[in-house]
Amino acid sequence: MAENTNLSSIFREEWKLLIVLATTAIFFLFGNSLMGDLSGLSWAAMLLVWLFVVILLAAFAIVHHAESLAVILGEPIGTLVLTLAVIGIEVMMISAVMLTGENKPMVARDTMFAVVMIVMNGMIGLSLLVGGLKHHEQKYNLQGATAYLALILPFTVLSLILPNFTQSSAGATFSTLQAIFLSIVSLGIYGLFLVVQNRRHREHFLAPVKDNDEHDPIHHHDLKVRSKTYHGVFLIVYLLPLVVLAKQMAIPLNHTIGVLHAPEALAGFLVAVLILSPESMSSIRAAQDNKLQRAINLLLGSVLATIGLTVPAVLTIGLITGKTVVLGLDTVDMIMLTLTLAVSMITFSARRTNVLLGAVHLLLFLSYLILIFEK
Repeated sequence: MAENTNLSSIFREEWKLLIVLATTAIFFLFGNSLMGDLSGLSWAAMLLVWLFVVILLAAFAIVHHAESLAVILGEPIGTLVLTLAVIGIEVMMISAVMLTGENKPMVARDTMFAVVMIVMNGMIGLSLLVGGLKHHEQKYNLQGATAYLALILPFTVLSLILPNFTQSSAGATFSTLQAIFLSIVSLGIYGLFLVVQNRRHREHFLAPVKDNDEHDPIHHHDLKVRSKTYHGVFLIVYLLPLVVLAKQMAIPLNHTIGVLHAPEALAGFLVAVLILSPESMSSIRAAQDNKLQRAINLLLGSVLATIGLTVPAVLTIGLITGKTVVLGLDTVDMIMLTLTLAVSMITFSARRTNVLLGAVHLLLFLSYLILIFEK
């Protein structure tokens, strides 16, 4: 009886998995038939919404299990697990769009730029605003935030701005040698950062000790935590179907944007929203609960991982498949990126944050949204 009760409890908690697996099976077996005729916009839009919602359910489940592991493992390792899980989704989504249909040389650039703008303006702005309204001012570990920005600044400039000014390859691209060099250096520096974050200077990424919060670095919002094995297995089980679903979603996504004559950057934005939605909810809840350090670890960590890990992955895919990868931003986007980095350095130059700083970041995010459609 106890075993049946336990199984029924697992089925109630993991109902999303049934939807994810059923959808994966349908598109794996009948995907060619379903995608055979996309001449009708309504059919393509229906498929896009269906796949978008199912992938979003899988993403929320992945973040749930990663958060549970974070509770078990503690900071900052727990947040790292969550960040890497989200990056896994991101790489799969970008790769699927890159390798499906006609060549999409700018989708990786647009997605990574969207991640930077959504996180460093939209999510940081909303987190600071929500936290500031509820708690007036919030403290965080300045040394940890500085370490993130010390890597984010050169990584984003090298990856998204420098390609516009190199001369060894056509357009805003890297030559083979440059791509290999940047990939190796990015992975090496990110690996060194992980050593600093989790071993040598772990205390820099922990929240400042508070009188009533010394032993509670992670508030898990009534999260039902099981064993490491349980959450680790389900994390992988939810990730695997995304290989199929991401590739299938790329087809109606590209078709719908083409039919509507929408900006190509919109595809990158939608992929970024899909990837970041669950993690964004976690960061906002953390700020609301006066756990700003956790929110900063999540948000700045996701930007750093996006640039430090996704760029090498995308460049490697481009080299192996022969696909052109355009990374350099246009002039307007370079200005927005530079402004975002400058404001972020100001925001995280003091040990306290408030609602004004959040409002400024949200202003930049709204400007970015408008510029997607009209520059």
